[in-house]
Amino acid sequence: MSESICRSLRDGALEGELSPTLTIKDTLSSPFAFNVFSHILLQLSSPKSHSNTAILIVALSRSPSFYAHLLKNKGIELSSSNKWIHVLDCYTDPLGWKDKTRKSGNVTIPSDQISLATTSYKSVKDMDKLFLAITELGRGLVGENKVRFCVAIDSLSELLRHASLQSVAGLLSNLRSHDQISSIFGLLHSDLHEERAATALEYMSSMVASVESDHHSSENSLSEKNFTQGKFNVRLKRRNGRVRVTCEKFKVEAGGISFTSVSAEDGTTVAGLLPKVQFNLQLSEKEQVDRAKVVLPFEHQGNGAPIQIYDGRRSLEESSSDGAPLSKGKKEDSDLGEIIYFRDSDDEMPDSDEDPDDDLDI
Repeated sequence: MSESICRSLRDGALEGELSPTLTIKDTLSSPFAFNVFSHILLQLSSPKSHSNTAILIVALSRSPSFYAHLLKNKGIELSSSNKWIHVLDCYTDPLGWKDKTRKSGNVTIPSDQISLATTSYKSVKDMDKLFLAITELGRGLVGENKVRFCVAIDSLSELLRHASLQSVAGLLSNLRSHDQISSIFGLLHSDLHEERAATALEYMSSMVASVESDHHSSENSLSEKNFTQGKFNVRLKRRNGRVRVTCEKFKVEAGGISFTSVSAEDGTTVAGLLPKVQFNLQLSEKEQVDRAKVVLPFEHQGNGAPIQIYDGRRSLEESSSDGAPLSKGKKEDSDLGEIIYFRDSDDEMPDSDEDPDDDLDI
């Protein structure tokens, strides 16, 4: 399913549609959402993918140097990647305090030399300015042509810490409806916020991926196995309105994170993905036996008695006294009534030149 997510983000939306949005959420018990975020970022940043879309990284929880090392370790040439990858640095000085301290001359702050294209942003609280900064930098990457760019936000939780839920939701809504943005994906620590905040962001997302720890991997919940692997649940909204729910197992290793499909024989996992209902989808064995014992009305049960059909001319008492089944039909010497009807002359249709309502006094 991770490959399907990357393909959806890479393909983007059709003309007139909102950009596909992925929200990756985790909790303190399973803090692996950033591993998933890095995996998707590397998949979209590969040289095979940049021909279709560029990537703008909104760095809120990691420094630009971290992403430079991340891309370099995966064999991506940083000098050439500046053509399709750009970092909006909201991590180094999100509120502009370091800039004010540097101007006062009291403290000297060393500046890191980063080979990755980076632009500093120092007003994280203003979502309108952040939207303009994202769109202007993205337009600088792709130009004015039809090529679009992807927006990667490494921490939606940091945005919610500096701004209100309404402002962050408005930012995501504006990004989704922008013509030059192909897709959006971001990370959310769901246990740090109110339930309504996580629900609102999930509602605005076309894909929601949750990372859960694998509590059933060992009897000891604090084992090393639980800290390196878990379940990756994905809820995907299709274009036809249907929702697809899938589950994969992941394992965090030194080289990154890997995903494996869950077999259908794993009843515990599959049952956890099915919706909980208050009724049974199949009859139990006792219900099937009780159903077979029900005698349906007006149906011959095969007890050997002749089938008698009432024809409406004789009563059932007369038919039983004669000893002959009523299904044989009527007697030949029985007197039947006859309806005689003579068409009245007034019923004839008038000629075309006559007024059918000439006798009405209007």
